Amino acid sequence: MNPKIDHYLSDGCGRCSLYSTPECKVHTWQEELKYLRRIVLDCGLDEELKWSVPCYTHNGHTLVMVVAFKESATLSFFKGALLRDEHGILMKPGKNSQASRVVRFTSVKEIAKLEDVLKAYIFEAIDVDKAGLKIKKKATSEYEMPEEFQERLDSDVDLKEAFEALTPGRQKGYLLYFAGAKQSKTRASRVEKYVPKILKGLGFHD
Repeated sequence: MNPKIDHYLSDGCGRCSLYSTPECKVHTWQEELKYLRRIVLDCGLDEELKWSVPCYTHNGHTLVMVVAFKESATLSFFKGALLRDEHGILMKPGKNSQASRVVRFTSVKEIAKLEDVLKAYIFEAIDVDKAGLKIKKKATSEYEMPEEFQERLDSDVDLKEAFEALTPGRQKGYLLYFAGAKQSKTRASRVEKYVPKILKGLGFHD
């Protein structure tokens, strides 16, 4: 066991104002998180603190995370899309998620019922890592290009060059955000707001 994870369980991840307070969500799911932690460690993975949350690795590759969210304790598989999921328990954490899959729990009883299944999935994740299998992710060209952004790119050479110079991940982040607005006026407003960041070579979350 890594003592840094004990600190996470007692104080939280530190990414919001509830850090180290009784209201931190790690306290809501304390027993569930500890149970998930034990299950993963029973499978022989190494325990590390990455991105301020408990991560479990095999040969330096992150395979699983145990995370507290507001409404659940969650076991997250980094390459869950490659697992067979014979029991149909894996869910996409977001509608645009390509690789990761999660299992959410709201009680220790739920975890206990699936303990053997979870261990089987973790061992399968280890096999996937050993085999070097990779997720084939969508190319940037496969994402929706909002008309409002395309018009802006066509009218501004500097912006077009700056956007094309961004990493594929940063490009996808912007496209998803711009396209997420239902109204054209909102999409155009989002585009204008983030033009300065694009020109600076920054991503949506930078």
